[in-house]
Amino acid sequence: MVKFAVVRNLHRQVVQELGRLIVSGEWPAGQSIPREDILAESMSVSRTALREAMKVLSAKGLIESRQRSGTRVREEIHWNQLDADVLAWRFESMPPESFIEKLVEMRELIEPAAAAAAARRRTDDQLVAIEIAYQAMADSEDLDAWTEADLAFHHAVLAATNNELMTSLFTVIETALGAYFALSARNSENFKNALPQHLKVYEAIRRRHPEVARQAMIKMVSDSRNNIRKQRKKPL
Repeated sequence: MVKFAVVRNLHRQVVQELGRLIVSGEWPAGQSIPREDILAESMSVSRTALREAMKVLSAKGLIESRQRSGTRVREEIHWNQLDADVLAWRFESMPPESFIEKLVEMRELIEPAAAAAAARRRTDDQLVAIEIAYQAMADSEDLDAWTEADLAFHHAVLAATNNELMTSLFTVIETALGAYFALSARNSENFKNALPQHLKVYEAIRRRHPEVARQAMIKMVSDSRNNIRKQRKKPL
């Protein structure tokens, strides 16, 4: 059992190391991956662990193997952009503004509609979950606690839509949202500046006012985008 855990951790380590090289651009699209024996030796891992890691990276759309040309890095368009690891690697390498804009656009399409749906369909228990998350944000004393509570708030809103597809979507993009919320809060003068807007969303859902909830969420997403844009404009 212990041996299996060690092997699995090693395999995960290889996936993480190679994934970062690809997503950061250190291994650009079209680049050939070193031969299996050379790469395994350089990483001090077995060929078996390397092969398993390659299967994972292939499933994520990052690499492809061809009989004559070997294994190469694929164009970004083929990557599974909503994969939790791919999103994490992108944020680790400081995502370009274009990627942040795409994430904001996705939030603009999904979250206002989710807030409106939550105002129509939420149960009492689901409202309590939103309130608890909001209170955790209010009580947070540092950025990490704030980000965790902020994620819980948005998750609770999506859960209150009673649409399992919405909830599943949050699970997929949770890594990206967590990094995004932290980035937005860090660039604000005070990371709790967004608290009043979260209260407006909560109150609209509590009072079952779908359109008010929608507009409050639109404003929240817009404010977070502006926080990040301000940081991008600051001179180095």
